[in-house]
Amino acid sequence: MAKAGRVFERQNPVDGTLASRSAAADVDDALSAVQAAEKAFEHWRNTTPAERRGLLLNAAEELEKRTEQFVAIMAAETGATPHWAGFNVHLGAEVLREAAAMTTQIDGQVIPSNVPGNLAMGVRQGAGVVLGMAPWNAPIILAVRAIATPLACGNTVILKGSELSPATQGLIVSALNAAGFPAGVVNYLSCAAEDAPAVVESLIAHPAVRRVNFTGSTSVGRIIAQTCGRHLKPVVLELGGKAPLLVLDDADLQQAAAGATFGAFANAGQICMSTERIIVDTAIADAFVDQLVSRVKTLPPGLLGPVVDARTVERCNALIDDALSKGATLLTGGKANTTQMPATLIDGVTREMKLWSEESFGPVKAIIRAKGDAALLAIANESEYGLSSAVYTQDTARGWNVAQQLQSGICHINGPTVHDEAQMPFGGCKSSGYGRFGGRAGIHEFTELRWITLQTTPRQLPF
Repeated sequence: MAKAGRVFERQNPVDGTLASRSAAADVDDALSAVQAAEKAFEHWRNTTPAERRGLLLNAAEELEKRTEQFVAIMAAETGATPHWAGFNVHLGAEVLREAAAMTTQIDGQVIPSNVPGNLAMGVRQGAGVVLGMAPWNAPIILAVRAIATPLACGNTVILKGSELSPATQGLIVSALNAAGFPAGVVNYLSCAAEDAPAVVESLIAHPAVRRVNFTGSTSVGRIIAQTCGRHLKPVVLELGGKAPLLVLDDADLQQAAAGATFGAFANAGQICMSTERIIVDTAIADAFVDQLVSRVKTLPPGLLGPVVDARTVERCNALIDDALSKGATLLTGGKANTTQMPATLIDGVTREMKLWSEESFGPVKAIIRAKGDAALLAIANESEYGLSSAVYTQDTARGWNVAQQLQSGICHINGPTVHDEAQMPFGGCKSSGYGRFGGRAGIHEFTELRWITLQTTPRQLPF
């Protein structure tokens, strides 16, 4: 609860009813959270790997116990389907279990020294308080990811939730508290949108906050990066995307169409890895598009779920209007006047159209035709974004060579652009951000690497 007793409300994106009422934290609340985390760090940093592992495993179980609650509140706050909400709980629990496994992997090295009798070591230790900021679109997965590895590494954490899913992410913290984490180790802040800039600024500026991570839009990510730069705080940024799926002229068209459909329309296209550009070789384009359209048109009703708000509808409608006015062809779907948008494919998208370069973050996807691997690659790499990508081909060596040249942090050969596993290094390049979540890569981001020496024999000094 906020000290001043202020609250804010979130409306259901489908019917406009009240979805949740949450504490509206201000700067004073943010500073209290940092103070609690800073105080708890002194003890938490010295807990054993087994203690931290046990609590993280408990947290995974507590998360799963609340599956029905998560399904209900995600549906109310973001319009999520039961399948998407359930998957969020499943992968969120896996992220906690993977973090638990990492507690004994925070190792260092002995480094040969030129000084006789000098034992030199590189040692990784918890850095301090970690601020994690997670969005609404995969609210459980991304919020858990923001804090799980930092906790495993001996940091205390502050999770700043999204104003679009505050109760969902608050329930995560309830699960962690029930798992037995000591007071102050896990802290949660929810705030109204208008208060977020001041709250975040105060958190990043605080000397006890030693690491920051943010998942969200590139525009906000730039602000976070600038703020962290002013305060010299390391930050992990996972931002927007315009994921390309390349269909080479020897691809298995059925598999490629399946991968494109799933990658484009899972969670109504509201995933950072969503397939935004389907770039297909002209030699097989007609046959591929026929299969793709047939598959998309037969998607079960209600599978996509709604988009998160009317602004998304307006943005996607504008992208459709712009593309069609400039010569593109609508294959399926189209504009909507509610948040229940249809799966939309637009063929013949060219550089003059906004859909070529702008992220839809909704169920409106571009089909781009080109001839030859080099042309497909050039189009894929033209984007300012570089998070996820995919290549479909029956020649594995060819697929590997194309993947090596794609400018993205993630590439899947003969798999969809939407794919995440807790142990994998997850992140992008270019305007999709920098740094990596997941597995041992996360340990690198959320620990301090220190050089410590032990002189085992008397050392001769020059004076």
